[in-house]
Amino acid sequence: MEPPLATPAELAALEQRIDRWLAETEATNPLVDAVERSTDDIVRWFVRVLGEEKDVWTAWLTLRQRTLKFETYVMPAPEENEAAFYCQLLHRNHSLTGLAFEIGDEGALFLAGSLPVAAVTEAELDRILGSLWAAVELCFRPALWTGFASRFNRDWFHTES
Repeated sequence: MEPPLATPAELAALEQRIDRWLAETEATNPLVDAVERSTDDIVRWFVRVLGEEKDVWTAWLTLRQRTLKFETYVMPAPEENEAAFYCQLLHRNHSLTGLAFEIGDEGALFLAGSLPVAAVTEAELDRILGSLWAAVELCFRPALWTGFASRFNRDWFHTES
């Protein structure tokens, strides 16, 4: 069942709430490096996040009439070990809550989810950003090692951080 359509007033209020939350998060969370807002007809925010396994990545928050979609680009399509690469990520999908790995354009790997507009709160926005961060941190290095193994010295992947 699809969530109900939000009214223009509800969407405008939610836009302002997300703007405020992002401004506060950018000011107080050292992992949030920058926040930008789209300038076209789509209501979208770009949140540049600092990581450890993947140094920098961007979360895209897109406000629609029914949902807030959130996603991040993880990496390009694997160059090798495709079956093992996708099998590993499908197993990871099983343990993710509110997120899933997806294959995008040109086979690129994304991590995405959505939330009904009525359920978007500051606490949910915190959970979304934190869940994206945790999933990228958990999955990036193993996926990179599997899908691009011949590009790296394997010792690099076994070093302690």
